[in-house]
Amino acid sequence: MKRLKSIVLVIFAILTVANCGCVNAKVRKDHKTKLPSLTKPVVVGAERVSEYLPILQGKRIALLSNQTGVVGPHHNKHTLDLLLEKGLNVTTIFSPEHGFRGKADAGEHVKSSVDEKTGIPIASLYEGKSRMPSKETMDRFDVIVTDIQDVGLRFYTYYITMVNMMDAAAAYDKEFVVFDRPNPNGMTVDGPILDMNLKSGVGWLPIPTVHGMTMGEIAQMTNGEGWLKDGKKIKLTVIPCKNYTHQTRYKLPVAPSPNLPNMLSIYLYPSTCYFEGTPVSLGRGTKWPFQVYGHPNMKGYKFSFTPTSLPGAKNPPQLGKLCHGVDLHNLKAEDVIAKGMNLEYVIDAYRNLNMGDKFFTSFFDKLAGRTYIREMIQAGKSADEIREMWQEDVEKFKEQRRPYLLYSE
Repeated sequence: MKRLKSIVLVIFAILTVANCGCVNAKVRKDHKTKLPSLTKPVVVGAERVSEYLPILQGKRIALLSNQTGVVGPHHNKHTLDLLLEKGLNVTTIFSPEHGFRGKADAGEHVKSSVDEKTGIPIASLYEGKSRMPSKETMDRFDVIVTDIQDVGLRFYTYYITMVNMMDAAAAYDKEFVVFDRPNPNGMTVDGPILDMNLKSGVGWLPIPTVHGMTMGEIAQMTNGEGWLKDGKKIKLTVIPCKNYTHQTRYKLPVAPSPNLPNMLSIYLYPSTCYFEGTPVSLGRGTKWPFQVYGHPNMKGYKFSFTPTSLPGAKNPPQLGKLCHGVDLHNLKAEDVIAKGMNLEYVIDAYRNLNMGDKFFTSFFDKLAGRTYIREMIQAGKSADEIREMWQEDVEKFKEQRRPYLLYSE
């Protein structure tokens, strides 16, 4: 009897394990079927060679790119090299802010030069006051290809450089192709739509501070909404990413600029960049740019830091001075993302320093895109009260951009 019971128990155990294995296999299979975007790596536009080779073959190409234009599983090959390997005729390179190799300071003039590896001339779009190429340069090519990693902020200059090049394409009747890349802040739409009376080199289009769009989507919207000079249109092709949605948490393989060294700095950027329009240091010249803030005269804080001269931050605000303030670099990424564009940090520093009007430079309103943000901070309003002011802008823009989205929200 005992032996029979043992046999029954063994059979029962075998059947139980078998059933569990079948159930688990079904769950895994269903998981893969329902959520491909979560299990497959993102493929950026530049890697989708078969999609753009027929468009570019036989044409002279100008490539607008920088150090972020990388491809391959190890992100160690530049798009320029890939195009040349495929036999395409790249005659010109355009470089944006920070230069083709991405090492120059914010706003620094970058001289035109020649790419050492390929011998192709580099036309800097940050060499002088003009951000537009000459006719002589424009005559060198038939099509402009843009492959550059943006971070999804109205005051981040890469999309502005692209729009300027779209204007140039319209003026000289050139084709325009965008190799799209994910927006690391693509899950968020936040902040006011730019008052076009405050249009500047840190705010070019009537879009919110955090627009949640990729470069390809911004290009489509600019073309579709008639935002190019004189309402002109261009022949535009976007090579979209694969396996990407606006909720994808995409980790950038290369720092997009010298002072955005990691993902937390990119998530905090919508909130801490406003210190650029104040005397407060946001950590340029430290290991934590955009992840700390402080000033020599701020009181009541245990944390302190001293900005020094570093590559990409040669002469940072409060250089060599001991600053007292707040350390944000240990915050959790998801908590920062959930807060969106958070004015609490600026309000905290404003109230602590008690400088009144001297706290704000004219640059602050250009970054903010509206004067009411400064005015409400001065009036003692909270971050939540100010946020309420732009909620209508956010909803309006979400509807306006919808026809131009390439990826699900």
